Formats: sequence, C-alpha cells, structure tokens
Amino acid sequence: MQTTLSESASHLPRAAEAESILRTCVHCGFCNATCPTYQLLGDELDGPRGRIYLIKQVLEGNDVTQKTQQHLDRCLSCRNCETTCPSGVDYHNLLDIGRAVVDAAVPRPLGQRLLREGLRQTVPHPELFKSLVNSGQVFRALLPGTLQSKLPRNVYPAKPRPMTLRERQVLMLEGCVQPSLSPNTNAAAARVLDRLGISVIATREAGCCGAVDYHLDAQAAGLDRARRNIDAWWPGIEKGAEAIVQTASGCGAFIKDYGHLLASDPAYADKAKKVSELARDLVEVLRDEPLEKLGIHASQRLAFHCPCTLQHGQKLGGAVEALLTGLGFTLTSVPDGHLCCGSAGTYSLTQPELSRQLRDNKLNALESGHPEIIVTANIGCQSHLDGAGRTPVRHWIELVEAALP
Repeated sequence: MQTTLSESASHLPRAAEAESILRTCVHCGFCNATCPTYQLLGDELDGPRGRIYLIKQVLEGNDVTQKTQQHLDRCLSCRNCETTCPSGVDYHNLLDIGRAVVDAAVPRPLGQRLLREGLRQTVPHPELFKSLVNSGQVFRALLPGTLQSKLPRNVYPAKPRPMTLRERQVLMLEGCVQPSLSPNTNAAAARVLDRLGISVIATREAGCCGAVDYHLDAQAAGLDRARRNIDAWWPGIEKGAEAIVQTASGCGAFIKDYGHLLASDPAYADKAKKVSELARDLVEVLRDEPLEKLGIHASQRLAFHCPCTLQHGQKLGGAVEALLTGLGFTLTSVPDGHLCCGSAGTYSLTQPELSRQLRDNKLNALESGHPEIIVTANIGCQSHLDGAGRTPVRHWIELVEAALP
C-alpha cells in the first residue's frame, strides 16, 4: 500500500516500522473473512483492512476523530487476520502504533477514562485484585449481574506445590488475576512438571506481564513492567533456568514480544531478546517430555477452546489438542475454532455488548459436541466463558493433574 507519512508522523519512534507494515498490505480483504468484529458488524472500518486504512490516514496527517478511536477500540487484537493474511502484514504492531497516536490526539470521555484507569490500578496488582474478588464473593448477591459474571463460580483451592528442588528448573510467571480466579492452575502445572523431574521456581518479584497497561493507553507503563520482570528473572536465567513458563497464553504472547518492543532500549534490548527466547507456554514444555511417565489414561469428553493468544499470537494451534488426545482425553469437534471468545484482556469490560455476543457464539460452538467440561489455556478466556453459567470451564492442566495416578 503506497504510504507517505506526515512530517509529525515521520518523527515517531516507530515511524519506519509503521511505514514498512503499511507497505506490506495489498488491501486484498482476505482478513475480513476471519475478523470477528467484521462478521458481527459488517462495517468495513470494523475489519482489519478498514482499520489499516484508518491508521494510514492518521499517519499521513488526516484529522483524527472519536470515530477513528472507536473503530480501533473495537478491535479485539485477536490476530486472526495475521493467520489469514497472505502478505504477512504485522497487524498487531501497526495497531499498537496507531492506537498510541490516536489516543494522544483524541481525549476520551470521562467514563472511559475512569474505567480504563480503574482497570490499570486494580488488575495488575495481585493482592489488591484478590481483596476485591474476595469482597465480591461475600457480597455477590448484592452485585449486578455483569459484575457477578466476572467472579469465579467455583474456586478450586491451590494444593501444595512440590518442595523438592530438581536439577532441571524453570521459572514461572504467577500472573496478576489467575492466583485469585483460578488459584490451582499454577500449582497443578508445578505438580505435573515435578513428576517429569522439573522444578518450578516462582519469582515473586515478577508481576503483571505489562499487557494490561500497554493495551489501555499506557504503553510506557506496560514496558516499565516488562523491564521489572526482566530484572526479576535475570538471576534465575544466569543460574541456568531452562525456560520461563506461562500457563496464561495472553501473558505468554506479550512476553514473547518483549524482545521486539524493547529492541531500541540499549539497557534492555539484549536481555529482553533472551527473555523472549526463553518464554514458553506450558504446552511447549510438556509436549517435549516423555508424558508416558505420567501414567495417565484419561477418558473424559472435553471441548478445547484454543485462545487467540495461543493459536494466532504464539502459533500453537493444535498443540494442546494433540497433547490431550495423546493422554486419552476425547476432544469434541468445535466449529469455527479460530474465532475469538470475546474476552481479549479487558475487552469484555470496555466493549461489553460485542464481547457477550462473541462469548455466546463461542459457547454454542463449544457445546455443540456435548462435552462434559470445556478447557482452555488462558485465564481471561476461562473466566469470561465460565461467567455465562453454562458448561464449566477450567484450565486444561488441572484436568491432566487430576488424572495423575
């Protein structure tokens, strides 16, 4: 796509990157065929091709309006379009660049500012978030339905983690909301890895991956969180940790981007690149291990929801399905498995109506094969889907751990 950046846009830190991405797009429109918001709304500007054109206009010096901001806000950042694109357009990075320019130019209404700031001040802080969740459970009956659906229906307490320190060790990101919403997930992962001779080292100093800030108009704050995590993990890396494991694919996708996002930071570029190279979704670690040692012969009938951050962000579609099938679980067919469930980080709170439509469509597809339970690989998707009060939704590693002899 022919592009001529405006004088002001040409001085942006990522100007060359934006221009390169724009020139990659041939405007074919294949992306619209798999875009969840385009399918729902049928508006060219609510599909990837239209949003790319909007960003092009902004970077070429055209007026920026709230309408522009609204169309960019509606994007789920699911990256389905990247999987579909025959030209390899790096859409999510272009979207990040475009959003930063638009958000700097267009003041948000007070309600939006309060919501986004409120999310930034609570979600990335595990202890505060845990207090709010616990308070919400106590007063659940008094809360409106929208807030009740954000609270876990069933909290499965974390069982004790193994205490033996193995020769093989990995670091693990605990996450910011998962310890409250699904406290047993990381503990289950640690117990399964221990059976395979791998110790999990939890680094308390490593907090939120930074994605919440980064995608809520605070990119600099998100990158600062990335730097703090790198500092927290670096001693473990120097001691020989094999990997940095994530059980939430949303966090994993962002950590794998640290190297790109901090490439121009002379103090952190090399370390960020190393961290991204070591970042592994849990399934990447387990699929390379002799799982027959676990002695699992499961028989449950499951539907697997493959999060966008796993299949489109990390290109690991089919990996969990193959692992679960190999362990004996029966996986039901899921029509349109490539489509987003509508969770998308904080999207279910910033775009609730679209998010609910996508959730209901996804649950209809997941339940079409009559599974006993739905499993997924990302806490955001898990909480969002389970909040509908239909078929129970859990992280897949919990079912694997429960099947251990």
